[in-house]
Amino acid sequence: MTQPPTKGPEPVKPVGNTINTRKIPYLTAKAYDRGRKIKLTWWSGVEPCTVLDRVKVKESGRRVTITLYEGTDEKAQNVACIEIAIQKTTTVKLKTPLGKRKIVDGAKLK
Repeated sequence: MTQPPTKGPEPVKPVGNTINTRKIPYLTAKAYDRGRKIKLTWWSGVEPCTVLDRVKVKESGRRVTITLYEGTDEKAQNVACIEIAIQKTTTVKLKTPLGKRKIVDGAKLK
């Protein structure tokens, strides 16, 4: 039986220990829970070929830089994955509420 398509982005959590890890830009970063959490959404590929490795958050007085890192699951040896784009989402917690600080995509910094 075929699964119906899911509504909205697929929630994922960082798994760590990926190979061919790289920075991935995100589409949106939306604050919620009174600015204490940020929900990120981005285009990705199918697992296990493309998984979220980690999310790096750097907070300063003026901005919050968030960088997503994706890679291939290290256990995915000789696995073929279809090339299809999937929207994924993950949430990060901030040490202090966002307030008037700007969210910056670390993958787009030089």
